[in-house]
Amino acid sequence: MRNIINVSLPATLTKEVERGVKKYHFASKSEFVRHLIREWMAERLAFDLKESRKEYKTGKAKKLKEIKELWT
Repeated sequence: MRNIINVSLPATLTKEVERGVKKYHFASKSEFVRHLIREWMAERLAFDLKESRKEYKTGKAKKLKEIKELWT
């Protein structure tokens, strides 16, 4: 199921989105924005993993009893 989200952009950003769609052959502006959000999510996950590794190395990591604790 998809949800519709309307976003207002200034003219300069609208032009950048249109350039990105054309240059990288996205099917639509929505596809372009979805791609950017997925990239942002991947970067955030990589950052969180890096931070977790730092905690582990310094002995500050949390010991999990169940996998569901990852999301709490």
